[in-house]
Amino acid sequence: MAAAGPARARALVQQSLSARLQVRPPERGAEAQWVEIQRGLVIYICFFKGADEDLVPKIVNMLLNVKLSENENGEFVSVLDLPGDVLIIPQATLGGKPKGRKMQYHANIEKEKGFELYSQFVTLCEKELAANAKCVEAGVRVKHGTYGNRQVLKLDTNGPYTHLIEF
Repeated sequence: MAAAGPARARALVQQSLSARLQVRPPERGAEAQWVEIQRGLVIYICFFKGADEDLVPKIVNMLLNVKLSENENGEFVSVLDLPGDVLIIPQATLGGKPKGRKMQYHANIEKEKGFELYSQFVTLCEKELAANAKCVEAGVRVKHGTYGNRQVLKLDTNGPYTHLIEF
């Protein structure tokens, strides 16, 4: 779904057999905190200047309904039809553009607004999966990373099978 005019968001989607994301590093006396999913999708999301609350439902609808997941018969179905888990990772580096030998991120949305849109995106994904009977019956989960923090990802994919989608 190409955006008319400059992109307002970018998502990178990968099929996953399993994924584990460190959302908090180890600290004194405390182990690292991880979230994990099984078969499903890993969604990296970045919002650009000009993105607003009206864009989020369009992104969620596209990403959860597009036929990117391969089922046991080799057919491509949506993550809702698989059904599969979803891991959402905020990824500001998707907004980078090279300038000389460095990357610049001038198109990225302001941090506070990006956090609001990311939170809305996560909440809406959770609601969509909770409203899908097939997903509820299968016990699928939405897990997510923490906005604005460096995180460690461990991903087993049955590909690589990666798509970049702009909105």
